[in-house]
Amino acid sequence: MCGGVEAREADKVWKIYFPNPKAAIPVLLEDSGQLDWIQWGRRKEESGSGPQGGWARLSTVEAGGWVKYRPRRGFGMVQRFMEKEGQPGSKARPSHWFDVPEGYALECLVIGEGEKLRVYVVTTDPPEEYKWIHDRWPSLRALE
Repeated sequence: MCGGVEAREADKVWKIYFPNPKAAIPVLLEDSGQLDWIQWGRRKEESGSGPQGGWARLSTVEAGGWVKYRPRRGFGMVQRFMEKEGQPGSKARPSHWFDVPEGYALECLVIGEGEKLRVYVVTTDPPEEYKWIHDRWPSLRALE
């Protein structure tokens, strides 16, 4: 379900993990072409009007479940993403890192305005060979 990402900015490599309340992802907004670091999702203890969590299931997006948030499309400009094996609450949950292919980005939804912007990673079914790791997988999109 993409619990972490790795992004590069100049010579610096950032590893960002969703549980951190300051987690942000570099996002290229499709409608403006502007690249900004945007706060990743909303945790249970955080106030706000967006949904809790940091992910948007593609089937829910396609069914109109996100329309009320007036999302904008964005691309998470990361080099790698991390999946944790198993379900939350399991004792041993090994991490697995995957490269984002050159010319691709994480498909994202961006909601809110100004300093209240939040980004949610769009998820779909995992590739067949990785279904054993997790039942959700970030959707990758080619940059045009």
